[in-house]
Amino acid sequence: MAGSTFGTLFKITTWGESHGEALGVVVDGCPAGLSLNEEDIQNYLDRRKPGATKFATQRKESDSVEILSGVFEGKTTGTPISMLVRNTSQRSADYSEIASYYRPGHADYTFDQKYGFRDYRGGGRSSGRETIGRVAAGAIAAKALAQLGITVTAYTHAIGDITINMEHFDLEEARTNHTGMPDKEASEQAAQYLKACMERLDSAGGVVACRVENLPAGIGEPVFEKLDANLAKAILSIGAVKAFEIGDGTAAAKLNGSINNDCFCMENGTVVKTTNHAGGVLGGISDGSELLIKAYFKPTPSIFQEQNTVNRDGENITVQIKGRHDPIIVPRAVVVVEAMTAITVFDMLLQNMTAQMAHLEHFYKR
Repeated sequence: MAGSTFGTLFKITTWGESHGEALGVVVDGCPAGLSLNEEDIQNYLDRRKPGATKFATQRKESDSVEILSGVFEGKTTGTPISMLVRNTSQRSADYSEIASYYRPGHADYTFDQKYGFRDYRGGGRSSGRETIGRVAAGAIAAKALAQLGITVTAYTHAIGDITINMEHFDLEEARTNHTGMPDKEASEQAAQYLKACMERLDSAGGVVACRVENLPAGIGEPVFEKLDANLAKAILSIGAVKAFEIGDGTAAAKLNGSINNDCFCMENGTVVKTTNHAGGVLGGISDGSELLIKAYFKPTPSIFQEQNTVNRDGENITVQIKGRHDPIIVPRAVVVVEAMTAITVFDMLLQNMTAQMAHLEHFYKR
C-alpha cells in the first residue's frame, strides 16, 4: 500500500491497523538536540484516546506510547524516531459479519475495488486509530515549533448547526469539557444535541478550527508547494474530513475585493495587516499574521439504525451496525488537526532554510 508517508524534510510514515497488534509512526528528519520523552507524546495521545468523554467510543485503550529509537538521554539524535502504541482492547468478533457486506459511509467497498481484499476488523488502515501515529508525530513537531515561539492550537468550532461565539472564547474550557468547544454555553447546547442524536441511534458532524500564532512571513513555496495547499492535503488526509478552509474560506466568494483585501500598515516598524480575511497566507506564502484554518467533518458513518446496503454477492440487504463507535468524531479529532497542522508547518519551516543565500551564510559562513 502506497501513500502512508507525508512530508519532505520532516517526514512521517504511519503504520498499523485498528485490530492488529499495534500502531505507530516513524519520524524521519527531526533535528538532533530537541528535548523529548514519552510524556511529551502521551499528553497529545491522551487527548484523542477512546473512552475519554461520554461522546467517544467506549473502547478502552490506554494508548500508551513507547519510543523505540531516535532519542538518547532525553534528546533527539537526528536519526529516525520510531514510536509504537499497542492495541489491547480489540473485539474483532464485533466486525466478523462485515466481511460479507459494505457499510454505508465507510471505505469497505472502495478498498475491495482497489485491493480485492480488505481488513474488515474496524476498518483496518481506514480506521480512526490510524491517527495515533499522526498525533505522536505531531507532538514532536509542536514541541519543536514551541521552541521557536510558534504555537498551534485547535478546538471545536461547531457541532451540527451549533457554532461557538468567539466573544466567549476560553481555551481552558475546550480542554476540559466533552465537546472541545471553547465556549461553555455552546458546549452545553451541543451536548444536548448529541444526546438527542444518540437517543435516536444517529451521529453528528462538525467543524474543527486551528490557529498558528507567531509564524513568520515567507514560509511556503509559491507554486505547487504552497503553504495552504500543503495544509489542505494534510487536513483532507484525515479520515472523515470533507472540506478545508483557510481564512474566510467559501465566504470570500461572496465578498467584493474592497472588503476581502487585507490592507497593510506599519506598526512598531513592522508591516502588518489591518484585517485577516486571507487567513495568514498570500500567494501560498505566510504573511506573518495568524494562520487560521478549518476542517469540516462528516457525521460518524457507523450508526446503529437499520440501513440498506449491498453484500459481496451483489444482493440488496438491510444491516444494523454493531460494535463501539463515536457518535461524533470531532472532539477527538481536534488534536489530530492540530498535529497535522504542526507537522506541515514545521516541515515547511525546514524547507525555507534554503530559500535565500543569506540563510545559508548565516548558518555556515565562518
